[in-house]
Amino acid sequence: MSEPSTPAARDPWERLGWLMGAVWVVFLYFPVASAATADTAPVWRAAGVALILAFGVVYLAGLVRTSGMDGWEEVARAGGTHLVVMVGLQLASAAVLGVRAVYLLPFVISLATFTLPLRAAAAVSVTGVAVSALVPLASGDLAEMGFFVGIVAMVAVFTMVIRVVNQRQLEHNAMAEELAMVAERERVARDVHDVLGHNLTVVTVKAELAERLLDVDPERARAELAEIRSMTREALAEIRATVSGLRVARLSDELAAARTALTGAGIAADVPDDADVVDPRHRIVLAWVLREAVTNVVRHSGASRCTVELGPALLRVTDDGTGLEGLREGNGLRGARERVAGAGGTLTVGPGTDGAGTTVEVRL
Repeated sequence: MSEPSTPAARDPWERLGWLMGAVWVVFLYFPVASAATADTAPVWRAAGVALILAFGVVYLAGLVRTSGMDGWEEVARAGGTHLVVMVGLQLASAAVLGVRAVYLLPFVISLATFTLPLRAAAAVSVTGVAVSALVPLASGDLAEMGFFVGIVAMVAVFTMVIRVVNQRQLEHNAMAEELAMVAERERVARDVHDVLGHNLTVVTVKAELAERLLDVDPERARAELAEIRSMTREALAEIRATVSGLRVARLSDELAAARTALTGAGIAADVPDDADVVDPRHRIVLAWVLREAVTNVVRHSGASRCTVELGPALLRVTDDGTGLEGLREGNGLRGARERVAGAGGTLTVGPGTDGAGTTVEVRL
């Protein structure tokens, strides 16, 4: 029995796995043959055969029913019900089969192993093996039926190994799903941080500029306010796209946005116009890093000039600001470093030209 999943996502082997257990029904031939040739009245022989056939039907029904269920609790309830009926039929058949009723034990062990909780399944397996040995021993038939004890033990061990391996696989899958969910949450958080951090920084700078221009140049102030309105709408759209997992940063757009943000903050911007020099495989990663680096320049550096350099697998952002002393690496830069590492590159942060300012460099 495999871990429940939604019907749409269920693997065909999960839905048809009961066929693997159904194959072994052919071995009911032996108890049926024993019942049919029992030294008793024909009516009792017929009753014995009917009980064994009913046992096989309940076993198959249990396999089919539980293979289509979602949730181990539901599986255990259904499996337990079928097992109780099977044990009852097995005990009833003992009136005809006698000690050979233990021939039905492998089917009880098999269904229990794949439907009950692991500890309960192990208990049923151990009990089944013990009964297969003790009943012939008590009746004096152990010499004749001793081989069957080995068969029951082999069935118990084989099915339990499969169950344990399956259980570990389920745990592994659950952990993988959890890790994927955590990674997706981190991706969304990082993207939202990058989007909001950049846009809110630029909006703040433009709002301050508009406030200063309000009395001396109303038309320019009005234009700045219009840009603020446009940027907030764009940021809202980007947040929605980011949460939906659809947003992809474009390097050419980020170069233009960097130039606008730096100029709006009163920082002389030396930014390339063309992103074609960069290998297309690296443009998305470099676009994200460029956005974070420029945001930090505008927000923290106090710089008067910022230079952006590009290469086929290179991004370098240099400013002439106050430098790194006393500053700690924030979430944005940490997220950028993770992006770069995920792409197989390195991100370094160090002093700028002649030891002044800061240089952020990415090599892929």
